[in-house]
Amino acid sequence: MDKIDFVLIWVDGNNVKWRSEFLKYASTGDGDKRVMRFRDWNNLQYWFRSVEHFAPWVNKIHFVTCGHIPDWLNLDAPKLNFVKHSDFIPRKYLPTFSSHTIELNLHRIEGLAEHFVYFNDDTFLLRPVGSNRFFQNGLPCDAAILNAISMNSIGHIILNNLLIINGFFQKRDVMFSHPSKWINWKYGCRLFRTILLLPWPNFTGFIDPHLPNSFLKSTLNEVWEKNYETLDKTCSNRFRNMQDVNQYLFRYWQLVKGDFSPVSLHDSIKYNVNMNVIDDVEKLILHQSKAIVCLNDDCESDFDLCAQRIIKAFEFLLPQKSSFEI
Repeated sequence: MDKIDFVLIWVDGNNVKWRSEFLKYASTGDGDKRVMRFRDWNNLQYWFRSVEHFAPWVNKIHFVTCGHIPDWLNLDAPKLNFVKHSDFIPRKYLPTFSSHTIELNLHRIEGLAEHFVYFNDDTFLLRPVGSNRFFQNGLPCDAAILNAISMNSIGHIILNNLLIINGFFQKRDVMFSHPSKWINWKYGCRLFRTILLLPWPNFTGFIDPHLPNSFLKSTLNEVWEKNYETLDKTCSNRFRNMQDVNQYLFRYWQLVKGDFSPVSLHDSIKYNVNMNVIDDVEKLILHQSKAIVCLNDDCESDFDLCAQRIIKAFEFLLPQKSSFEI
């Protein structure tokens, strides 16, 4: 297997300089400006500890911010590549306060490996994982499970992605080209969703686990080449917008081309973190019940208390500093 990089994006919504620019553009632009899109849970050091402890095989970690740096970060860590937005995102899109713009341009990071895994800062490793959890036979590991669009907060964005996919690919041809990748026992009971949606002539959606996504850098290049105007329009929005596409477009592209290796998702879980589930989140971390967890910000109240309890659990699991910390 070739080298595999991790890419992590992060923002500190309390940074004074960032906050000043945010308020400047927020007063004039449209889009998603909710606090949960930008606030820091103060647990980023545990992400680095988990990667060093549970995935020591990683080649390089590309840590992406608008320029601010956690005060504990060791910039001289051998496996760290600190990347500012201005280092890889075209100037005309900056400054940006949209994760979509950052995601859509990741392939431009200098030195990024062809095989990379994209992490949000709310996704953590809780126990050892091998490189074959993310790539097998040179292809990204993923689960091709059909679904119907759920009109949640990003349903419109998913629909925008699907309009492109259905414009370039015929569902019937895709399913017949790689049948064992779509009808696969590794998907468990979720396979029934695919079976029930087979009669529909177009792709109606895919299961979208909020987890680290494995990508081929060449996929991002290809999608840009064939959909420049759409991606350019998304990147021109300062904030997340209903007309956007997002990184799932790259993932869907890999699925329908058959550029993936089927994998089970049973080792992973997502929580929308708030006081109703914080007990379960603590137990999950302490017992290492899953290999990968997404701790999605869903706190309308008691944010500080939830954050403190998560930090306490991570500190118990991963008490030793990593080489990425001063």
